[in-house]
Amino acid sequence: MAKRSTAKLLLASTLISMAIGGTAVAQSGRDYVYVVGSSTVYPFSTVVAERFGRSSEFKTPKVESTGSGGGLKLFCDGVGVDYPDVTNSSRAIKQSEVDTCAANGVTEIVEVKIGYDGIVLANAIGAPAVSLTRADLYHALAKEVPGGAEGELIENPNRTWADINPALPATRIEVLGPPPTSGTRDAFVELAMEGGCKTIPWIKELKNTDKNRYKAICHTIREDGAFVEAGENDNLIVQKLEANPDAFGIFGFSFLDQNAEKVKGAAVDGVEPTFDAIADGSYPVSRPLYFYAKKAHVDVIPGLRGFLREFTSERAWGDEGYLSDRGLIPMPEDERSEVAANVRELKSLTLASQ
Repeated sequence: MAKRSTAKLLLASTLISMAIGGTAVAQSGRDYVYVVGSSTVYPFSTVVAERFGRSSEFKTPKVESTGSGGGLKLFCDGVGVDYPDVTNSSRAIKQSEVDTCAANGVTEIVEVKIGYDGIVLANAIGAPAVSLTRADLYHALAKEVPGGAEGELIENPNRTWADINPALPATRIEVLGPPPTSGTRDAFVELAMEGGCKTIPWIKELKNTDKNRYKAICHTIREDGAFVEAGENDNLIVQKLEANPDAFGIFGFSFLDQNAEKVKGAAVDGVEPTFDAIADGSYPVSRPLYFYAKKAHVDVIPGLRGFLREFTSERAWGDEGYLSDRGLIPMPEDERSEVAANVRELKSLTLASQ
């Protein structure tokens, strides 16, 4: 309780300073919304921020791309103008992050699911089109793969795509992807690699008998140069794919959609990464997108309430909204209505640590 009270006092003192006048705001407060987090959600959040800045009396929110994990760390560091008001995330918040937030006085968090996105494996527009399975992706990128005997693991020997499947190109495996702090990487590992890993019966059985070993086998990416950490800048990955037609890159569907003249996505398990396939759930590597907001900052940070409402308005995230033009896959209307109502009411997550 002491930490919680201290955090509230700090925020209250900030509010008093902001009320004194413009000079005090500049010196000890903040008169704009501050957003961090996922590189996948970044372009959507930026568009909303720009629209909000043009159409309201408030300043355009500041949006930074730090990765989902990095953003949640900054978000959970504390309450007050020195800390972000909102963090974008391409995965749901983890219990460990909830615990960190609570320990630092961030005890009322509004979770906002904004829509869906697919994770694509893309290559240059002029490169050969490929169709992969999730099993192919596991055998291409896992640190260890099954050996000859059941239960045996060996260091990944696959050097070319043709080593995995003779129908694939005989080019060196080179995949540019996000770092461990990225929600896109978390989702890719869980949906694509684990999806392929558990097609092997004895590994699938480990999920029931030895979860730690199962996760280590299915989630650990190789470190011998076949997978290249390319940072949180998805635009940079697109540029590198243009320069190297033999390479593939991992990023969200929105970047594929916005760069369709430069790159194309591989089919996964026979399904092309399209807007409709992600919306109807047939594309197997799809995930929800979120942002998280501090209830304590609403009506203290100028414009925060309005920014939240703009993001969750039909003109933004609806079926015909401006975010769908940028590649966001809208949620069903009833789900949008429920989430928007939670935002209006500032309904907080139930935090296990409280």
